[in-house]
Amino acid sequence: MARSIRQSQRWLERAKKLIPTQTQTLSKGPTQFVQGVCPVFVQRGQGSHVWDVDGNEYIDYLLGLGPITLGWNDPATNDAIKKQLEQGITFSLPHTLEVELAELLRKIIPCAEMVRYAKNGSDATAACVRIARAYTKRDLIAVCGYHGAQDWYIATTERDRGVPALMKQLVRKFEYNNIETLERIFAENQGKVAAVIMEAISVEEPRDNFLQKIRKLCTKHGALLIFDEVVTGFRLALGGAQEFYKVIPDLAAFGKGVANGMPLSIVAGKRRIMQTCDDVFFSMTYGGETLSLAAAIATIKEMQSKPVLQHLRSLGAKLKDAFNALASKYDLPVECKGLPPHAAFSFKDKDDKEDLLLKSIFVQEMSLRGILVTGAYFICYAHTNEDIAKTIVAFEEAFRIMRQALDDGNLRKFIKGTPVQPVFRRL
Repeated sequence: MARSIRQSQRWLERAKKLIPTQTQTLSKGPTQFVQGVCPVFVQRGQGSHVWDVDGNEYIDYLLGLGPITLGWNDPATNDAIKKQLEQGITFSLPHTLEVELAELLRKIIPCAEMVRYAKNGSDATAACVRIARAYTKRDLIAVCGYHGAQDWYIATTERDRGVPALMKQLVRKFEYNNIETLERIFAENQGKVAAVIMEAISVEEPRDNFLQKIRKLCTKHGALLIFDEVVTGFRLALGGAQEFYKVIPDLAAFGKGVANGMPLSIVAGKRRIMQTCDDVFFSMTYGGETLSLAAAIATIKEMQSKPVLQHLRSLGAKLKDAFNALASKYDLPVECKGLPPHAAFSFKDKDDKEDLLLKSIFVQEMSLRGILVTGAYFICYAHTNEDIAKTIVAFEEAFRIMRQALDDGNLRKFIKGTPVQPVFRRL
C-alpha cells in the first residue's frame, strides 16, 4: 500500500515554474487525482500497465484518455512506426499513406465517402462544424455532449474565459434522450440550424429510438447530423457508434483509438458535403504526418484480424458488473454507466450532485493498490482477466473504506491529500 511519489513531487515543483496548470491536458493533470498521494508524472507503459517516475506500477484504465486500443508498446503498431520513421515523418507533398488509410476507412465507416486528417479531436469537431456551416449557409449549431477545446464549443461551458460572448449566440444545447429539447431549438430557429453535433452515446444509452428521431429531425429541417465519434470510434465497432446503432450521420469526427496512441483525428462524411472542403479553410502542417497514418493502418488491421472488440466488450462487462454489484453490496451512492468498452463512474451526494470527496477516496484507494483510474475507464486488448480480477479486489477494498467514510460523516478526514477538483468549474 505504501507508495513513494517523491520523484513525482519533485517534477511537479519544476513544472509549476514553467507550465500553467502543470499539464497539457486538464483531465490528466494533478487536480484530477488526490494530490500528495497519487502519481503525477508517468515514465513508461507496457501492455496494460504503466510505471510512474518513482517506479510504481499500475494497471492503467485511463489509457491516455482513450487512444490506446491495443495496449502500450503494441508490436504491430510500433513496427509500422519504426518502418515509416526510416523513410520520413512530414513531407513537402501528400504521401501515399494518406490515400491508403482513406481507402481503408471508407470500407469500415458507414458515412466515410471522403475523409480528411487532423491531430486532435477538437480539430476534427471544429472542422465538421465549419464544413456544416459552409454547406448549409447557416450559423446556428445544436449541441449535446463534450466536443473539445475550440471556441465554438467552450462558449457553452463554465470554463469560458477568453471566449467572445458573441460565440454563445451561435450554439444551443439540448438534452440527451429528450427529443423535445431539440425539437424546440428547431421550432424557435426555423431555417437557422446548420447542424446537430452530438455524441451518439456517452454514459447514458439512447432510449425510444432517440438517435433515429434525431436523424429524421435533421433531414426534415435541412440540418446536417454530426456524430462526435472521438471516444466511440473503433471501440464500440470498427465503424463507431454509427455502425453499432445503425444510424448514419452526414459528418463524423474520429480521434482516440484509431492509431493506438499516435496523434491522429479524422473528419469523415458524405461526398457531396466533404467536397465543400474545396472552399473551406481546413489545412494544417501535420495533417499528413506519416508515422500516425502508418500506425492507424496497422492498428485497424490488427483490430480486423484479432478479436479485439470482443475482448474489450467481455472484460469491460466484467469490470462494470463487478463495480455495480459491489456498490449494491456496500450500499454506496455510486454507479458505473455506459457500454462495457468504455464506461463512467458516478459518485453522488445526498442531494444527488457529484460528490468529489467520495470520488477522491475512490481514486486515492485505487491508486494505493496499483490501479490508475479516475471517473471512467477504458479497456484495451492488452488488459487481461488477471488485471480485471485484481481490480475487482481493489474495488471491494476501496468501497469498504468509502462505506466507513460515509458512516463516519466526515469524508474529508479519509482523504490523505488535496481532493479531486472539477475540470469545468464556475469561476
